[in-house]
Parts: sequence; structure tokens; C-alpha cells
Amino acid sequence: MILNIFKNTLVICLFFTSSFLSAQDWAQLEHFSTANKELPNAKTNENRVVFMGNSITIGWSHHQPEFFEGKPYVNRGISGQTTPQMLVRFRQDVIDLNPKVVVILAGTNDIAGNTGPSSLEMIADNLMSMAELAEANDIKVVLCSVLPAFDYPWRKGLKPNEKIPALNNMIEAYAKRKGYVYLDYFSAMTDGNNGLRQDLGSDGVHPNKKGYELMAPLAEKAIANALGS
Repeated sequence: MILNIFKNTLVICLFFTSSFLSAQDWAQLEHFSTANKELPNAKTNENRVVFMGNSITIGWSHHQPEFFEGKPYVNRGISGQTTPQMLVRFRQDVIDLNPKVVVILAGTNDIAGNTGPSSLEMIADNLMSMAELAEANDIKVVLCSVLPAFDYPWRKGLKPNEKIPALNNMIEAYAKRKGYVYLDYFSAMTDGNNGLRQDLGSDGVHPNKKGYELMAPLAEKAIANALGS
């Protein structure tokens, strides 16, 4: 019995220690700290592009690594992240890497409430702040639509099928107003019911290899447009 009490106490202590450490690095600034230090300085003629996002962004490197190979593309997606977390780490994970272009894909985890309740206006505000930070540092901006999702498997009933199109309208209108490139993944990937096409992902939220293969030429075109603007 004493052994069981000790084990339970140890588990509780480890849980609270983990939670405490996570709270101390809420934006996960340490996640890419080493990778950023090891990344060579961008060459003068190098069109470096940083992809800022969440699991959908980092998943691209896992499902279609060839998209990044041999190109000056830097993936800075962190699974589960929301726009306020990305905004906190935007300087070290984007601006300090001296890219020519940043591709920002974010917002679905905010709608899912991963770091607490967020209105569409709050999400849009964070996206705007990232875009304007980039522009202030001579970085061209590509703002992506949020990918379609009819519902979230991990938190059902939040109606992303209604909220995502509304948020995308806000993003598109803002991009047009500011002269940023708007990258519309949603229209190419929706099943017609504001959900992700079944052949493009297994869980209704995250793309599979086919999904990323569909996204790749859209991203390339948007990057080319940004560099030419």
C-alpha cells in the first residue's frame, strides 16, 4: 500500500512538473531554438520562405518532405498551436531568419479552443499582427485560408464548418485591403459541405500526402506572386 501511495504521488508530481514547465514556455519558444541557431544565414540572392503554422504546416514535412528538399523553405509549424502562441514566437521563428516571404496558415486550433475561447475577430487580429510585423521587416506576406473542417474529432460541436468560412472571408478581405497574397486552400479542398474531402485526409482536419500534393502548386504560385509583387 505504501508503494502504491508513493507511485501515485510520483505520478502527480511528474504531471504538475510537466504542466509547470509547459506553462513557462507557453508559446514553445524553445521548440525551434536549436534549429534556428543552426540554420545558415540567408544568402543575399536566396528567396528564403518560412512556413508558419500548426500541425498542418509541420505535417507537410512528414507527408511530403520532397516539397521542401533542395529549396530555401523553412518549416516552423508546431502541432496544436494557436495564433497568439505563433504571434509570440513570430520574431524568433520568422523575422530573425531573414526570409523574403512568410506563408502563414493558422486559426483552426483557435476555433477548436486549444488555448481557450477565441472569437473570429481575435483570431483575425493575431493574423493581422503577424502580417504587419512581417511587412515592417520587409518580408512579403502570404496569408492562407484555413483548411476546411466539418467538425473536430477531439472537440465536437464547435461548428468549424460555419466559422472557418467566415474567418476566411475576413482573412481574404484583409489581404486584399493590404495588398498581401491570399492563398485559398479551402476552395480546392472542400467536399462541398465545408468539410475536408475524404480523399485528402483521414480525420477530416489534417491533410494526407494527396492533400499536400494538391496544396503544393497552390503554395508555389502564391510564393511566386509574393516575390513578384
